[in-house]
Amino acid sequence: MSSILENIDFDTMVNALNETLFMTFVSLIFAVIIGLILGIAIYLTQEDGLYPNLFVNKVLNLIVNVLRAIPYIILLILLLPLTTTLVGSMIGAKAALPSLILSSAPFYGRMVMIALNEVDSGTIEASKAMGANNWQIITKVLIPEAKPALISSITVMAVSLVGYTAMAGAIGAGGLGNLAYLYGMVRNNNYIMYTATILILIIVFIIQFIGDYFVRKIDKR
Repeated sequence: MSSILENIDFDTMVNALNETLFMTFVSLIFAVIIGLILGIAIYLTQEDGLYPNLFVNKVLNLIVNVLRAIPYIILLILLLPLTTTLVGSMIGAKAALPSLILSSAPFYGRMVMIALNEVDSGTIEASKAMGANNWQIITKVLIPEAKPALISSITVMAVSLVGYTAMAGAIGAGGLGNLAYLYGMVRNNNYIMYTATILILIIVFIIQFIGDYFVRKIDKR
């Protein structure tokens, strides 16, 4: 046991954990905001939406489909010039944020659109019959009715982001992925690699537990 502890630099491990949490939750916040706007816009502009506009709808769908089709590691490399312009560096936790956000926001946007499409059309028609305007339908009917699916999608996206941070870490973004790569693969320190892997699993399990808890709390079905 003592030999295992001697092979683990706890300060480095804590710093890597903080970087992983920073990358995951900062990118999650931005991805949720952008994805929510994107998903609502796609829903509203479809043929039977509240603001039908097929041109805008097709453009938004194209953006979502293209960004979702690009593997994360390739997107990360493609965005290196933009990342350098925005944060002044190609490495570090902050440098991973643009690619993390752009990879996850379209995914969440698609999930938002699907969740809104699953809202019973009869509920929407009843709201219109009672005199609700479009804004009221969006804020008082669509989003509340779709809330369980929206939160469930956030959970899925957060878990994916943890995995993305590990991939980003392997090419210099920092975090537990970087630690596992540098110490585990390059320096052949399996103790640190296993510890980093366990910490990543713990983060995923906690995110999943919290997400499932809120879904059960909100879903009245």
